[in-house]
Amino acid sequence: MAEMTVELVAVERRLWSGLATLVSAQTTEGEIGVMPGHEPVLGQLVEGGVVAITTADGERIVAAVHGGFLSVTAKTVTILAESADLAEDIDVEAAKAVLEESGDDLEAIAVAKGRIRAVERA
Repeated sequence: MAEMTVELVAVERRLWSGLATLVSAQTTEGEIGVMPGHEPVLGQLVEGGVVAITTADGERIVAAVHGGFLSVTAKTVTILAESADLAEDIDVEAAKAVLEESGDDLEAIAVAKGRIRAVERA
């Protein structure tokens, strides 16, 4: 089975790195699915989006990402996010509390919604 090297990196840390067979991400142009051998592309990630990675051994890694870029070559995918959280690390109740209390803070609302969507997709 064909594989590609994937790195999921946020400004403050590397979240995941390894071999994968599929990456899907929400970009400003729509959702994109990337498999090994994909044509090179550079995409801007949406605010409060979700990235899903299917690893070479079949595990599914899901992360909430907030802004950044997706860079694709024939053998690599690099996701550079402004901020990101793995679904397994997200406190759903805290994200829901942000939605209730954030008022007009559109950035906080987008981040909280992305975190909830990531947990739902995991």
